[in-house]
Amino acid sequence: MSIISTVTDINNTFLSRREITCDFAGLAGKLKKIEAIDMITKEFKLEGKTVIPMRLRTHVGKPTVTGVFYIYEDENLAKKHVNPTIFSRLEKTKAKQQEDEAKEGEGSETKKGTEVEANTEEKNEEKSE
Repeated sequence: MSIISTVTDINNTFLSRREITCDFAGLAGKLKKIEAIDMITKEFKLEGKTVIPMRLRTHVGKPTVTGVFYIYEDENLAKKHVNPTIFSRLEKTKAKQQEDEAKEGEGSETKKGTEVEANTEEKNEEKSE
């Protein structure tokens, strides 16, 4: 059983976009917009297309999240149709996520480096005694 179930999948030719409404089972309170974009992209094979999460709504008393996504072929057309605030929020979230990943990468390298330095200092102290 898949976590994602499609409620509606409409091809809106007037606005040149695809509108998908999906239910995410068991992810209430845990699902983030960036993660939802990744899941939708993999589920519907939308590589290279612009996926915009318009709404993620949780249901009272149920562990279900309903998401509305717009899929555009052209990013410039998406920027004309969709409120620019949505794009700025998505870009801010992506930048923060990349910054956190970079800090984690540096943290693990720094931790390894300090461990090596501490071990060499201990060995030098033992030799001097």
